[in-house]
Amino acid sequence: MSEKTKVALVSLGCAKNQVDAELMLYKLNEAGYAFAEEPGLSDITILHTCGFITAAKEEAIEWLNELITLKNEGTIKKIVVTGCLSERYREEFEKEYPEVDGVIGISEYPKIAEYIKRIENGERIVVFGDKEKHTMEGKRILSTEPHYAYLRLADGCDNCCTYCAIPQIRGRFRSRTMENILADAGELSESGVKEIILIAQDTTRYGLDLYGKLMLPELLEKLCKLDFKWIRLLYCYPERITDELINVIKNQPKIVKYLDIPIQHCDGDILKRMNRKGDENSLRELIAKLRREIPGITLRTTFITGFPGETEEQFNRLGEFAEEMKFDRMGCFAYSEEENTPAAGFPDQVDEEVREHRKEILEEQQDTRVEESFRKMIGETAEVVVEGFDRFIGYYFGRSAAFAPEIDGMIYFKADKKPAVGEFINIKFTRVVNNNLIGEAL
Repeated sequence: MSEKTKVALVSLGCAKNQVDAELMLYKLNEAGYAFAEEPGLSDITILHTCGFITAAKEEAIEWLNELITLKNEGTIKKIVVTGCLSERYREEFEKEYPEVDGVIGISEYPKIAEYIKRIENGERIVVFGDKEKHTMEGKRILSTEPHYAYLRLADGCDNCCTYCAIPQIRGRFRSRTMENILADAGELSESGVKEIILIAQDTTRYGLDLYGKLMLPELLEKLCKLDFKWIRLLYCYPERITDELINVIKNQPKIVKYLDIPIQHCDGDILKRMNRKGDENSLRELIAKLRREIPGITLRTTFITGFPGETEEQFNRLGEFAEEMKFDRMGCFAYSEEENTPAAGFPDQVDEEVREHRKEILEEQQDTRVEESFRKMIGETAEVVVEGFDRFIGYYFGRSAAFAPEIDGMIYFKADKKPAVGEFINIKFTRVVNNNLIGEAL
């Protein structure tokens, strides 16, 4: 293998996919490959795909077409496709894209360097194994800023929501052992990571398969003994947010008072057809309890609009629910028909334009709520971790504990003294511009 061989890895989709990419980067580095910052500077480009919804698939195909153009122009030599989309559509990639030199399933990541070498030597590799033997263990090269990292607790999913293809793609829910998670966390702490973000398809389900009970509260207690400043929870299902978990979040200062709870809808009938638990009353009770027990908590959620059979009345109820609950952060998706999922075969599919219009309505309502809440924060101060400097507008930017990386935006601020990336400083909020908090370093 030539020392000059450069590999670029383009990782799409969620943080869970990003962790897989980091595991592969370590294997490639260990094998002596150099890394290129972008595909146009590489010899071999790995496209690490997401296959969750139609928009993610379209993004992956757009990237693939761009890479094929670069290959045809002679800019890059080889294209390799990994990730959820390749796992889901393995035959299509193999047959319809002869320009692709490798299609590699999720269970084969530990051998990525071996496969890249064979591809480099002229082989076309199409290899898939048992998705449920996909390893979550190993050293990583972090692709995040040095002060934060994702910590994966599990892979796969047993919830089997009727709209979701994740169980088909990733298999059953499989927790990592607590010992392995804590060892991984210890290495992150020793490397200088100050914020860890716990992720899984369903973080609150952690440990049920291995230990016969929900183990997230116990895991959190142990993680709090390590040298982290912030510990953040994403992907918490409402029915598994127990009193024990609430008490741990409430009483452990290292756990940021922030919860990401994918609710998807409030209407009981739609939730049943989604194969989701609960109803509007149980959701209201949970949100009221969280705000009562953990004052000042930041709540993030996601909704799906236009699920099969959703009536105008049910959508209006969802809008009213969102307005009354005043979620601090909200993501919204127009329902996406996914092949071989139960919901794709449901009658009364909602017109795509209606799905998108309803999504836009909820997003506009949320923008208004966020601006109102931000304006109330003018004059307040918060501790912010510095993440960079925007030379076009002349402001530094960063996040408070109320902002998760990559999904919640940034706080922009002026500072007399140049702060370092990863430094924690106090910011006083002075104004709001285009739904962005603006402040000054104290």
